[in-house]
Amino acid sequence: MGHARAPVTSLTQGELELQLGYAQIDQNLVVEVEINSLSTADSPRISGSDPDHVESLAAAQAPLPPIIVHRPTMRVIDGLHRLRAAEIRGLDKVAVRFFDGNEAEAFVLAVESNITHGLPLTLAERKHAARRIIDSHPQWSDRMIASVAGIAHGTVAEIRRRAPGGPAAEVSRTGQDGRVRPINIAVEGRRLASELISENPGLSLRQIARAAAISPETARDVRNRLRRGEDPLPKPRSRKRTEHANGPAERPNGSAAEEAGTLLDRATVRHRAEIMARLKADPALRFSNTGRTLLRLLTIHTISAKGWEEIIDNVPPHVRATVARLARECGGVWTEFALRLERKVAESA
Repeated sequence: MGHARAPVTSLTQGELELQLGYAQIDQNLVVEVEINSLSTADSPRISGSDPDHVESLAAAQAPLPPIIVHRPTMRVIDGLHRLRAAEIRGLDKVAVRFFDGNEAEAFVLAVESNITHGLPLTLAERKHAARRIIDSHPQWSDRMIASVAGIAHGTVAEIRRRAPGGPAAEVSRTGQDGRVRPINIAVEGRRLASELISENPGLSLRQIARAAAISPETARDVRNRLRRGEDPLPKPRSRKRTEHANGPAERPNGSAAEEAGTLLDRATVRHRAEIMARLKADPALRFSNTGRTLLRLLTIHTISAKGWEEIIDNVPPHVRATVARLARECGGVWTEFALRLERKVAESA
């Protein structure tokens, strides 16, 4: 006989809804469904469920949130571990929210759901998922697929290049904001700006930027390059070649720079990611509002070292000082947060 069911609870709106605009989940409808009527096939979790994680969920006192099921196929989209935990508890039914999109959309939802909460997909699983999404949504940009699969957009680009037949011949892709843009938008924008400047030298930088869909600063750079007789497109920098020829680039002196280098070290970032995986598997954090908020805040800091470097390199020059100041203030908030937690640890010891 199954255990008595606690009242059905729900995940927060933000955890269940995709930010892609097509998720068709009725947030107000939760139904009890026979476990033996559900399918766990075609999951992005190709390694299957994690026994330890299932055991921790089954032992948790809190009621388990509803799982998400693809109504047309009755396939579990999100909640494989909760389903297994319900089986261990001896339950015959499980709380379900239904998704009514097509199978390709269901797979995308499954991938995004399993990188935003619960036990995260492994890197191999995320790469495998990205390959499938490239096939089913070739019009999506690398950044859009990366945001769904939880990997770097450069990794998506490499997967796309290695796909049979190479990259698709489309001239535009859909970005995360839903807008369709040319694939070579930077090249096209600079080319158009150079033509406008040549044909209409009296145009202001803002007029050029607006017409070419680039920033005024880029328009200024194009104009300056044309005045110097240079190509409007900057040559790609070969950072690795420069470092190999001239030796490793020198880091700024001072403890702050040394500390930053440590924080962005690959091994350190990987260690933080491993800790986050354990925290995300803890039911005490997963199934409370404050716990989920804390996990979302901490997840930000599991970006790869390469990801941090890319962000640093691409902060616009005119806001670098402001961003640095704000980042330092945020660091101060985390420092105070850590001190107060450590104080509580000492008090309870």
